[in-house]
Amino acid sequence: MSRTLRTLIIVLLVASCGGGQSSAPRNLDNACSILKERPQYLRAFRKVERKWGVPMHVMMATIHQESKFVSDARTPFRYVLGVIPMGRQSSAYGYSQALDGTWDEYRKAENRRSARRNRINDATDFMGWYFNQTRERNGIALHDARNQYLAYHEGHTGYARGSYNSKAWLVGVAAKVDARSAMYRDQISACRLRR
Repeated sequence: MSRTLRTLIIVLLVASCGGGQSSAPRNLDNACSILKERPQYLRAFRKVERKWGVPMHVMMATIHQESKFVSDARTPFRYVLGVIPMGRQSSAYGYSQALDGTWDEYRKAENRRSARRNRINDATDFMGWYFNQTRERNGIALHDARNQYLAYHEGHTGYARGSYNSKAWLVGVAAKVDARSAMYRDQISACRLRR
């Protein structure tokens, strides 16, 4: 085998091992463990708390529900006849599972053309922006994880119309997000995090 080919193979193998962290943290039920394992999350959450006023635990609970902290999470495929893939259920992608249209609206409004949904800093900034839009349009407090999640899922207009009331499953999911937010809040207040 030629030296050039061998070098190329080694470079490709090394490159395929790298990339971002698309896997979830090990213990999703412990906020302190998540933040210690992924210090970049802590920095991103704190930055959004300062900039947008959204509590860390509310963002973490929402991300847990939307993507389980998987950076490149996508919705499942739809199938015809149970076997023929016909595209994804929606354009939701990344930590925040932001839809293409909403993501584009955010990038334009905040002049963040290079923002990516699979980067924690960008995804959390998006959530801070969106939650503040929800507060302005729907009057939902930033610390109200349940109603922020309902508006996040249904959109501002859907929330205002009460579309979630006909979706018992969604109301149940929002209650779980609220409970996880409270759990994360209590855990964060008890753990030692570097300032």
